[in-house]
Amino acid sequence: MSESEGVGSENGLVAVTEGEWAGWSTWQGDSFEQSSGPFYERVDENGQPVCAFRAEQRHMNGAGFMHGGCTLTFVDGAIFTIAQENLGEGHGVTLNLTGDFLEPVSVGQMVEARGEVVRAGGMTIFVQGLVTADGKPALRFNGIIRRIKR
Repeated sequence: MSESEGVGSENGLVAVTEGEWAGWSTWQGDSFEQSSGPFYERVDENGQPVCAFRAEQRHMNGAGFMHGGCTLTFVDGAIFTIAQENLGEGHGVTLNLTGDFLEPVSVGQMVEARGEVVRAGGMTIFVQGLVTADGKPALRFNGIIRRIKR
């Protein structure tokens, strides 16, 4: 089970002001996410949340393609960004996360996750989406978030 906090919380979502990721934000308070990614997020021109990172050699498996665990780690954070409006300032944990790998991801590709909340009510939020690599579908995912009280 993984845990994430709401955007703008004391957990450390900070704006990037320079370089390739200027205009994006990243979590500084999550050391696992930073060492795995770092992963970035923003709201796109259509007002939809998008998460992204650039695939590096350290993300690859022995066959030279992105390790599935890296892709799912990225998605585990992305579902919380996608569900942010439904979480508000609340907290949640991942109850379930599934993915269907569609195409391999290679070094240098821009990896993005976009999705939607399918249903939110009570204590659960259901999210689905797609990870792309340079715009080509790489992974289809579904996640369930459980709201929690701290």
